[in-house]
Amino acid sequence: MRSLDSLPPAYFEEMFAGTPDPWGFETSPYEQAKYDHTLAALGSRHYPNALEIGCANGVLTQRLAGHCDALLALDVSETALARATSRCATLGGVRFVRMNFPIEVPAQGEFDLIVLSEVAYYWNNADLALAASRLLALLAPGGDLILVHWTGETDYPQSGDSAVEALQGAMAGELERVRHEREVKYRLDLWRRWPE
Repeated sequence: MRSLDSLPPAYFEEMFAGTPDPWGFETSPYEQAKYDHTLAALGSRHYPNALEIGCANGVLTQRLAGHCDALLALDVSETALARATSRCATLGGVRFVRMNFPIEVPAQGEFDLIVLSEVAYYWNNADLALAASRLLALLAPGGDLILVHWTGETDYPQSGDSAVEALQGAMAGELERVRHEREVKYRLDLWRRWPE
């Protein structure tokens, strides 16, 4: 049975304290193929200012860094952030901050790219609605929002499909759908904010 509450930061801290790579981001063929697909979906576009929400141990962060000048990566787990910081230590323009999005948000202005990879289904309905509002405030006109989520069964507050569809409904009229692709185990959605 699904919880009605968003998963708390302690859940993620316990996962990363228990094992360095709890979801196999470093070793799983599924994860590697998904990251390849994520980066391919961005194409040749280069982003001056990007935001990754839920960076975990920084495996995708490391690969995203080559697509942007500045990348702010957020996570709720101090242990995960320490590993991500170590992994990306030689990369310029990458910063890591402990933050519980969408309750907390970056103070800086707009982002040309926002990445939500395997994150939105951890939020309950209220936090999904808040996230939609926050994402719209953070995404620059003409900016891209990419979402990649597992579509199998979960014991999280949402399924991958319900989380993405809730965000899409909450942001209707503000974003153009650039890509929607379903693989065997996940979906990829790329939305672009209408230019002003």
